Amino acid sequence: MAHSPKKLGQLAATAIAGNDITSSCLYVGAISVSYAGPWAVVALLMVAGVLYLFRKIYGEVVGALPLNGGAYNVLLNTTNKQNASIAACLTILSYMATAVLSASTAMYYLHALVPAVPVLLATTGILALFMVLSIAGMSESAIVAIVIFIAHMATMALLIGAAFWFVAHNGFGQFTLNIHAPLPRGGVMTALFFGFSAAMLGVSGFESSANFIEEQKQGVFPKTLRNMWAAVTVLNPLVTLCAIMILPLAVISEHEETMLSFMGFTIGGNWLATVVTVDAVIVLCGAVLTSYVGVIGLVKRMTLDRILPQGLLKETKQGSSPRIIILFFLLCLSVLVLTNAETVALAGVYTISFLTVMAFFAIGNFLLKMKRARLPRPETATVASVSVALFAILIALYGNVRLHPEYLVVFLQYFIPSVLVIAIMLNRKAILEVLMAWVSRFVESVPGLAVFGRFTISRTIRKLNSQEFVYFTKGDDLSILNRVMMYVQANEITKKIKIVTVLKEGEKMHEEYLSDVEVLDRAYPEIKIEFTEMHGVFGPELVHRLSEEWKIPTNFMFIGSPSDRFPYRLADLGGVRLVI
Repeated sequence: MAHSPKKLGQLAATAIAGNDITSSCLYVGAISVSYAGPWAVVALLMVAGVLYLFRKIYGEVVGALPLNGGAYNVLLNTTNKQNASIAACLTILSYMATAVLSASTAMYYLHALVPAVPVLLATTGILALFMVLSIAGMSESAIVAIVIFIAHMATMALLIGAAFWFVAHNGFGQFTLNIHAPLPRGGVMTALFFGFSAAMLGVSGFESSANFIEEQKQGVFPKTLRNMWAAVTVLNPLVTLCAIMILPLAVISEHEETMLSFMGFTIGGNWLATVVTVDAVIVLCGAVLTSYVGVIGLVKRMTLDRILPQGLLKETKQGSSPRIIILFFLLCLSVLVLTNAETVALAGVYTISFLTVMAFFAIGNFLLKMKRARLPRPETATVASVSVALFAILIALYGNVRLHPEYLVVFLQYFIPSVLVIAIMLNRKAILEVLMAWVSRFVESVPGLAVFGRFTISRTIRKLNSQEFVYFTKGDDLSILNRVMMYVQANEITKKIKIVTVLKEGEKMHEEYLSDVEVLDRAYPEIKIEFTEMHGVFGPELVHRLSEEWKIPTNFMFIGSPSDRFPYRLADLGGVRLVI
């Protein structure tokens, strides 16, 4: 999505996030039917119930911390960098699966219209096309997103209306046969369990709106959640019901990748099948672009927080980040090859990753209640509703792993290496110090090589330590300042932190406070503490001015949790982090 000074209204924000979540109706119904038979409709309604609970969970979390970054941002401001980084890895994996699943499903629909199109090769071409477009500087436009969203809703309304017309003229014979057909997996409860687990794929994309909260007008975010929930609650069960009324269950399974276009062909012939196919290709390709845009923003944020290598930040003249984009394309390509573009396999990997991200959101909600109780929020989810929602997500996760344990292996093939890379980056100073000691042992055998190695490593360590941090204090006591120092020591690599207090004209800090800072300075000899006292008003203007003067990015500035009397939104401070 292109960043614009003009904030997004309800329609534009809903369209950008909605194109992702509503595209799921093109594949989730058939997948759910393959596990639950005619009970798939009930399974999809159960999913809508869980999503209803998540409306308030997301509303509370993102309303309290209205910053881009989703689960990564929530955990960064309630726990530590390590936990936040794990959530970020899962989100990136979810974006990868989104891109590949959307591109391959789009090509399956196109293949149904033009059989000469090779699905695997065409999917690679789509991923490569959006890689090139992203490098060239193209990003999602709100106007284009609105057009795609309205066209998709209109197409689905046309298909559903045509399906009811078809049933009215041909009767409920097929529906009766499907209702009495043997269930794919045991009894009704088993069918609902596995159908619900598979159907959770239909809410993927619900977290998309949280990734561009800063670009939305105030009050728009909860409306986007409401609109997406309403769309999924109506669209997915209704489309699946239409398929069950018109197509035999065996035919639905046979045309799993292109169920809607085949249903369109059965109802109205080639013209309706063509309309549905064109709509599917466009809206699914829009979801591929959303994945590129989303992952670029998240990886940039992580790189600025020094979690990933700084080389990824290199930009073109158009302002794009080619190294991030190419790396994401290669990762997507590897997922495509590993799963051979099989929709069910891709959906399994996708579901495991994004369900885990949703679980992190629920956990983040609990942490917010405990650790950021004073932080103002527009709405509050009850502990009971959060508990039920988290339990439902864990049940769905278990169900997906039970269905296809092999997909868990594919998931872990990406998740484990990414976590290892993050662990190395977060602990790179300690690793470099160990490496320095190891290199020093070569002094006797290869003096020149050892000297060069020590010089290179020590220069890298100095560069890491050179980054300064800032903590804005309201006159906190020694125990709170000590907690800040413990957080910095555990999560950041630095040799200097500025403790800044902003006073009104005529005010002065107490001598006891200055003594406390001196005690703290002696307690942490490896980090130099510099106390700065200034007069003025703490707010966005002061934060941005100091950031430019001191050349310290705002994401390396910390504050304690503001109360409900604080006159600014957290987003107005430009990424300042909460540590207390």
